[in-house]
Amino acid sequence: MLGLLVHRGPDDEGVFQDGSVALGMRRLSVIDVQGGHQPIFSEDRSTVVVFNGAIYNYIELREELEGRGHRFATQSDTEVLVHLYEEKGPACVDQLNGMFAFALWDAPKRQLLLARDRLGIKPLHYYVGDGVLLFASEISALLANAEVPRDLNVEAVEDYFTFFYIPGDRSIYRRVHRLPPAHTAVWRDGACTRRRYWQLQYAAPSKPKPIEHYAEMYREQLARSVRLQLRCDVPLGVFLSGGMDSGSVVA
Repeated sequence: MLGLLVHRGPDDEGVFQDGSVALGMRRLSVIDVQGGHQPIFSEDRSTVVVFNGAIYNYIELREELEGRGHRFATQSDTEVLVHLYEEKGPACVDQLNGMFAFALWDAPKRQLLLARDRLGIKPLHYYVGDGVLLFASEISALLANAEVPRDLNVEAVEDYFTFFYIPGDRSIYRRVHRLPPAHTAVWRDGACTRRRYWQLQYAAPSKPKPIEHYAEMYREQLARSVRLQLRCDVPLGVFLSGGMDSGSVVA
């Protein structure tokens, strides 16, 4: 499975196994290039995580967690996940600002947590069958396992030719699903339970303010967002198409 994902993570590979549970990771090294090897463990090694993406507010989260006594072994943004999980459990995702898909194994509870970012920037596919859960960033990696059925989802095929993408949690294969954006899935005792942890709200203000107020608010949020996403230990680049969106980011 990992061999089919080298193009997603050309820099490093890590594997963890605990009985019938196995986690694998192909890494594109961006933060803590030398020390951020995955999987990453909690202090007592009871919790382990593999992670794809970036946690933009990891410095602030790390400072809070260290203030509450947690000890960090790396400078990686990934490590905040295991310590935050120790305090919040699956609700740890509520405090994350980032793009991510991750799998976290809680050994004492024999429980696996899968999570995907709020807007679904990072992919996560999974298959459940006969007491087995398989997951991967891409369907091709799942199909490396002969247990995954290959029968097509006819409705998904129709959706693809209609919309040029497949909506919802379906995939082109009937038994393979996508974890929806802003969802977690907990696998325990052979059962998988999904939960939506965030939803965009469109609440209008009770007393509208002048357009200048909202323009300044937008400017501050854009600047903060770009500043947080510039946190990395490798050279940066920006795609500029000339539109308002990419032009604002570059500016």
